[in-house]
Amino acid sequence: MNWLFPLSKGGGSSSSPAAPLPALTSLQQQKQRQIESLRSAHSAIAEIQKDVEYRLPFTINNLTININVLLPPQFPQEKPLISVFPPIRHHLMDKQGVYVACPLISNFTMHSDLGKIIQSLLDEFWKNPPVLAPSSTSFPYLYSKPAGMPPYTPQGFPFLPPYPPQETNRSIASVPVAESGYTTDKPAAPSYGLITDLPLPVPTTEALLQMGQNGFTYKMPDVPDAFPELSELSIPQLTDMNEQEGILLEQFVTLPQLKQIIMDKDDLVKSIEELAKKNLLLEPSLEAKRQTVLDKFEQLTQMKATIEKKMQRQHELSESCSPSALQARLKVAAHEAEEESDTIAEDFLEGKMEIDDFLSSFMEKRTICHCRRAKEEKLQQAITMHSQFHTPL
Repeated sequence: MNWLFPLSKGGGSSSSPAAPLPALTSLQQQKQRQIESLRSAHSAIAEIQKDVEYRLPFTINNLTININVLLPPQFPQEKPLISVFPPIRHHLMDKQGVYVACPLISNFTMHSDLGKIIQSLLDEFWKNPPVLAPSSTSFPYLYSKPAGMPPYTPQGFPFLPPYPPQETNRSIASVPVAESGYTTDKPAAPSYGLITDLPLPVPTTEALLQMGQNGFTYKMPDVPDAFPELSELSIPQLTDMNEQEGILLEQFVTLPQLKQIIMDKDDLVKSIEELAKKNLLLEPSLEAKRQTVLDKFEQLTQMKATIEKKMQRQHELSESCSPSALQARLKVAAHEAEEESDTIAEDFLEGKMEIDDFLSSFMEKRTICHCRRAKEEKLQQAITMHSQFHTPL
């Protein structure tokens, strides 16, 4: 009966085997393969939360950027959410410079390789270095919790707040999650009781100053609280103005504020036309300078090719005249002189040469051989001393 009551003390065996661990599902196995690919491709990656969140720091042009990889519950069936901090300006990023919106992420499938995708992203950052986006002071994780995502526990990173707990009527922050490639179901629109509760964009002083720095500001004329022209009209006239749009427009055109706006617009159009004419006058000189730059660049290219050829020739000559090459040549020449002297000696022993001819030619070849061997030995000593002098202690 042990098969029916595995925890009972009776039966053939004295101890029951431990329950086997639950096997990983196919989705979990694919997720682990993606995580292993990410870790093997990037040894510097840090695990923020196991199987959920990973961070990879890298530095380019003295700018340290953290790539944050967030894996949804149904990953890799769902696309990963890849963001950077601080926000940057790059053609692979969204408008806010926070989320990666490249085709590799938007077209992610379970057959994709997450490690290679992150490596491709880094390679693109190295080819086209990003620029730090303005007003990047805090980590931009302010969106509401995606559907089906469990709440995350705090990890001790002050610049990365955890997912907030579930709240009723929680509004979505300004971070556009849809642009990053990680889409979630849209929550129901919250019911607002007062008009002040609506999340309307209100211009701030900082925004106005920023616009002023870019040169796109215009100060509207002050609108008075009351219009004296209307107080002189009778009730029937006011009624006609309220009911007939033409009469209201006639009265509106006579306002000094509107006249001031029209005058300012005309002045702006004139200034733009004058600036455009000045730019057209500068076009010939700009084109001439552009052609000069192109000619200089062509000259630079030719000079660069010439210098590279001369440097290659110099390298070849320096290699042929190096001490090791000279020593090898001396060794070969000494061996050749020795072989020639041996040949002369054999010819003399065979009676092919007279004694006078033998002595003159044999002594000459032997002298050359010994001179070359002496030079080779001196050069070897010089090379040895030079190597010992430059060898670090």
